[in-house]
Amino acid sequence: MKITDIKATTVAVPLEAPIRHANGCHWGRFIRTIVEVETDEGITGLGEMGGGGESAEAAFKGLKQYLIGHDPLQLEQLFWKICNPTASLYNNRLQLHAAIEFACLDIMGKKLGVRACDLLGGAIRTKIPFASYLFFRHPNEFTGAGGEETVDQMVAHALSLHHQYGFTSHKLKAGVFHPDHEIEVFQAIAAALPGHRFRIDPNAIWSVEESIRVGKAIEDLPNDYFEDPCYGLEAMRRLKSRCSIPTATNTVVVNFEQLAACFRNDAIDVILLDTTFWGGLRQAWMAGICCQKMNLGIAVHSSGELGIQLATMLHLGATLPSLSFAADAHYHHLKDDIIKGGKMKYEAGMISLPDAPGLGVELDQDKLKQYKEYYKETGGYRYDRDVERPEWYSITGDNNRWAKLR
Repeated sequence: MKITDIKATTVAVPLEAPIRHANGCHWGRFIRTIVEVETDEGITGLGEMGGGGESAEAAFKGLKQYLIGHDPLQLEQLFWKICNPTASLYNNRLQLHAAIEFACLDIMGKKLGVRACDLLGGAIRTKIPFASYLFFRHPNEFTGAGGEETVDQMVAHALSLHHQYGFTSHKLKAGVFHPDHEIEVFQAIAAALPGHRFRIDPNAIWSVEESIRVGKAIEDLPNDYFEDPCYGLEAMRRLKSRCSIPTATNTVVVNFEQLAACFRNDAIDVILLDTTFWGGLRQAWMAGICCQKMNLGIAVHSSGELGIQLATMLHLGATLPSLSFAADAHYHHLKDDIIKGGKMKYEAGMISLPDAPGLGVELDQDKLKQYKEYYKETGGYRYDRDVERPEWYSITGDNNRWAKLR
């Protein structure tokens, strides 16, 4: 079998409301690049990458000269053709590789009649638990949805997501308002949902000292982990030595060199595995096995997925023996998807592993066209800026740049 073509299509899919984070905002939509890898046997595999727009499409087009004629079953060759570490110093292609690897695993599964997870050793579980993802949100200017800022508003939002989707783990995306306000929000959500589990993630915006202060204030809660409160392996190691809550990262351990340093320095307790950031489903799975052997905690990270990447997250979650925590997903914030059948369904806070061959999802070509046109209409946005604070930008460790409550 050989690759005959690679097609990349950028789409914009609307969110229920703009979601805010420590470094900016998603301005009411996710921008994703959908990849279709075609073969000479008529089997097409699906991949997905975050953001990029026209630049991502051009980057995938540029890889055609490397990959036309490549056998999609040869994943190790694929990695070295794209991600040679010396060549990548000039053009880091790791996330491009991830999308193409997704598609090749999809092709392999379809060719062999097995699920993608079966190519990684098989499924240990067929239902993957997820945490709610609680964002401070700007209001949707058309529908009025969103707008959560206050303690009462965030508690009501958490309760609504629990009742609607069945979540029993909850993640607060912090780093937007002053930490004292976010501590109060976090404590109130925990009080409103007894018996549930909680985690907080300010996207590495706090200083080590601020992180220690916040950690002390919330350490009596039923915390899963303290995710990226400050930036850097050394900062997280210092925090870990002074904090009783397990620490976690998806920011500073995203490759095997960093993972080795984390092992050696006992820097972080829980590694959040992202199938895009690590460069593919297979790469994230290998990292998970390394963590298991070294007794580090692991969980599945979300980077703003549509249904194709969500499928890779489900296959990853299905295969990892020591999946200690509910996975993250932005998915419930989406209004629609580009896969056939529409959005995957949550049941009791879980999503079922697809049972069809490959990734187990199919592309809805009508939806692809619809959201391609929506992208052309709305364009990209500055992820690292806030739609309502156009002159603002974030500075890591600067504790005086918080948003003001309305």
